[in-house]
Amino acid sequence: MSDQFDLGSMLSQAMAMQQQFEQARAAAALREFVGQAGGGAVAIRVSGGLQVLNVSIAPEAVDPADVSMLEDLVLAAFHDALAQIDAMQQEVLGPFQNAGMPDLGDLGDLGGLADLEALGLFGASDDIIEIDSPNPGDQT
Repeated sequence: MSDQFDLGSMLSQAMAMQQQFEQARAAAALREFVGQAGGGAVAIRVSGGLQVLNVSIAPEAVDPADVSMLEDLVLAAFHDALAQIDAMQQEVLGPFQNAGMPDLGDLGDLGGLADLEALGLFGASDDIIEIDSPNPGDQT
């Protein structure tokens, strides 16, 4: 009878694993990462929960005649921070990836539903978002 399926034990293990995952995810969200570009001329501090905390731009990086270069530096710094967060997530949350989960085949990407851009949930990649004030409530 020892080879009999023990649903209670399996459920207990799943609940413990879920709790460990939530703890790891919460700890990861509290970490902070700094993406840099232009030799540190542009730095963006982002939480592991993907909240942008701070943007720092050195005065020498601001050239009114070459705004596109500054835009590229900001984008590169942001991508650097995201790459660091992705690496951390793989390291911290990796052990929970597919742990004890059956192979879902083509359902792993929800049948294509995971492509949020294709679903129109995000704008086109060439959409531009302009920020006029660091605090939207400030109107001077």
